[in-house]
Amino acid sequence: MNKSIIIVLSSLAILITACSSGKDKINLEEEVKTRFDKGMYYLGKKRYLRAQEEFIFVVISGSHTEMGDDAQFYLGEAYFLNAEYVQAISEYDQLIRKMPFTPFLQKARYRVCESYVEEAMPYYLDQSYSEKALEKIQEFLDDYPNSKHKEEATNLIVSLRNKLAIKLYETGTLYIKMEEYSSAIFAFEEIVEKYFDTAYIGPAHVAIIQCHALKKDKPKASEYFSGVEIMLQALDLDAQAMAWIEKADPIVEDD
Repeated sequence: MNKSIIIVLSSLAILITACSSGKDKINLEEEVKTRFDKGMYYLGKKRYLRAQEEFIFVVISGSHTEMGDDAQFYLGEAYFLNAEYVQAISEYDQLIRKMPFTPFLQKARYRVCESYVEEAMPYYLDQSYSEKALEKIQEFLDDYPNSKHKEEATNLIVSLRNKLAIKLYETGTLYIKMEEYSSAIFAFEEIVEKYFDTAYIGPAHVAIIQCHALKKDKPKASEYFSGVEIMLQALDLDAQAMAWIEKADPIVEDD
């Protein structure tokens, strides 16, 4: 075959391939946009499972594009609004990790906080999610001190800290019932150390005095009381603490 003909045919093949590739790219971009729009439609209609399907396609097919970035956020929203909080956290984290300059960054980070709060168990069960929520909310406020969510986030911190405190308080109370006073004191001391700004700080101090009293260690109970007396007076708990100290006197049998 003539050399010039071979060159022409080769060039034609490259041109056809390039045109085909370009056409495929345009078609994919159009489909990505169509699927994104469908996802937004389903999200607005609260059809969250359908929205998830559309956004997953866009995230995969439109990666490294602005639309793909947006779809990553809205995929998290589709899970969050459908109360699938663990999966929502995963999707928001993907956005936060891979797209640190996204305009959705602050909203995504607060959604993560909300998701952990929603997953948090009642105080008498495991508190891993409560602790994680507390950590994430504090990080959020540190990074966004003027956020519109500041008041709500602050209230969540108060609520979570009280829940963690009552968990410890109930644990200590259980130890008292079991007459494991040293273990009880350890639980109450953790409240004093970690959750001193909660409603359980006063009761925790009284409970520590109670434990010393139940151990018949009046000097220890009195010594502890002297260190927290002013606080207990302010909380109107000093009489309760003194009553336990009085009970610490050994029982003297009549002759």
